[in-house]
Amino acid sequence: MDPYVLKTLNEERRARRAAMLVTDLGDGRDRIVREGDHVAGDLGAAIARAFRTGNSESVEAEGRTFFLNAHLPRPRLVVIGAVHISQALAPMARIAGYPVEIVDPRTAFATPERFPDVALHAEWPEDVLKREPLDSYTALAAVTHDPKIDDFALKAALDAKCFYIGALGSRKTHAKRVERLLALGASADQIARIHAPIGLDIGAASPAEIAVAVLAQVIHAFRSRGLEAKGAVA
Repeated sequence: MDPYVLKTLNEERRARRAAMLVTDLGDGRDRIVREGDHVAGDLGAAIARAFRTGNSESVEAEGRTFFLNAHLPRPRLVVIGAVHISQALAPMARIAGYPVEIVDPRTAFATPERFPDVALHAEWPEDVLKREPLDSYTALAAVTHDPKIDDFALKAALDAKCFYIGALGSRKTHAKRVERLLALGASADQIARIHAPIGLDIGAASPAEIAVAVLAQVIHAFRSRGLEAKGAVA
């Protein structure tokens, strides 16, 4: 591999940005394609598919054979709120392959006894997210129902272009949240990305059922990245 290509690939991986190593199997030439770069034709469609699935594969395009080696950051789930929903969501998400972090400054809730084997931060989101910034391969679920805790994290998630942002609360609660986020400088287009009420509409009632609905919505958001703008996702 060309040393420059390898250096570029390693830089993208360290920065938790998705990159594709595209090798022309005819002449052996490599190049790096970053997620969001425009590549036309059948090759572009194959690259977009590989970014969504994370699967590396050989493809035929433009009369040539290419190997697409996908390098995607591992998606993670940051949950704001050490509540009953979070207790059910954390083990489910881990089984599905999404490392989970719980953030809640309320030390009575954010305890290792309630969240064994989970990365737990009994701190304000402002402090945690300064140390561990959000990114486009992070999902954020805000479930405290407390604006003092949720709002900063939601604004940070919007600014970081997290692939999924969800917030607990009724439509009436969310209308008030929208006003607060606008006051914090978020745009209406940004706020429209928030899933509120959180989770797929499956009639969930218990904390565990709500957790299932949230995780399903997170997975759907991750696997459909880039398709919404093309109208390919219902």
